[in-house]
Amino acid sequence: MKDSDEKPYRQNLPWVEKYRPQKLEELISHDEIINTIRRFVEKDRLPHLLFYGPPGTGKTSTILACAKELYTPKQFNSMVLELNASDDRGIGIVRGQIMNFASTKTMFTSKFKLIILDEADAMTNDAQSALRRVIEKYTSNVRFCIIANYLSKIIPAIQSRCTRFRFAPLNPNQIMPRLDYVIEQEGLNVTEDAKKALIKLGEGDMRKVLNILQSTALAFSISSDPNGRNDEVSLTEEHMYACTGAPMPADIERIVNWMLSEDVTSTFNKIYDLKTMKGIALAEILTEVHKYMERIDFPPKVRIYLLKELATLECRLAIGTSEKLQLGALVSVFYIGRNLVQVGS
Repeated sequence: MKDSDEKPYRQNLPWVEKYRPQKLEELISHDEIINTIRRFVEKDRLPHLLFYGPPGTGKTSTILACAKELYTPKQFNSMVLELNASDDRGIGIVRGQIMNFASTKTMFTSKFKLIILDEADAMTNDAQSALRRVIEKYTSNVRFCIIANYLSKIIPAIQSRCTRFRFAPLNPNQIMPRLDYVIEQEGLNVTEDAKKALIKLGEGDMRKVLNILQSTALAFSISSDPNGRNDEVSLTEEHMYACTGAPMPADIERIVNWMLSEDVTSTFNKIYDLKTMKGIALAEILTEVHKYMERIDFPPKVRIYLLKELATLECRLAIGTSEKLQLGALVSVFYIGRNLVQVGS
């Protein structure tokens, strides 16, 4: 691709890809893991790797940045095989594409090849068992990087052949500098409350943070600047929550106050009207109410009762019951909880 074509191409990329780190030093977190991998690369002793942890924590970015340091741009396509195992997860792909790539050696370089197997926890047990044998047989020629969200779904035979690294959710201090960089590059005007809301909604997932930011910027953009800058836009906390459909903290506080102080009928009608007006799912309300309850000093027996009943309501919603019926159940649960507090006192 020519340089003249590269710029407009990158402009049209999703921000997750546009701002993906290209080098190990550009990664924003997990310093111990990055330093260890850098030493592997410098000494040319890269083992088979197993990266696991929640989505959006830098697993794929880390190995791609590592691959770009190992190989020149001309070598990259011939030396790196990247597969998404959620699409290619059968035993056929292991015996076919992976084995063919691993078994062929390169003529003009002594470096090993690299196979990146993303979302490997979606592979069947048969495919993983076949992969175990391929890893063992072609170690002299190829290195594997297996990426998974859940370590328990990777068979022990593969785990024992790889050096494992856990990627924990990112903390706000790690996310904020990168978030500020993206905001500056895109020419956005984002309030501090909106940044805090982004970090809260992202829950340690950098990919989710950038996707929410991009969606909100596109949804609420009012700039007519021909250069595509959005200096006129002031993105607020309300914009972030409106774009994701998540309930705002102020709404959750009102809902809890209604359930703890008003009668059943009035509380049900108020929550139902708020839920309908703002298009909030009851499952989202349950999740946020559960978090809000940590700030309230309930007696232990009452807290246990409420948590148990909230879990039951969430289970019912998950299997497809009526939201209106479960909203009534939620209001009644807190009404009973109020009575238990009074009896206890």
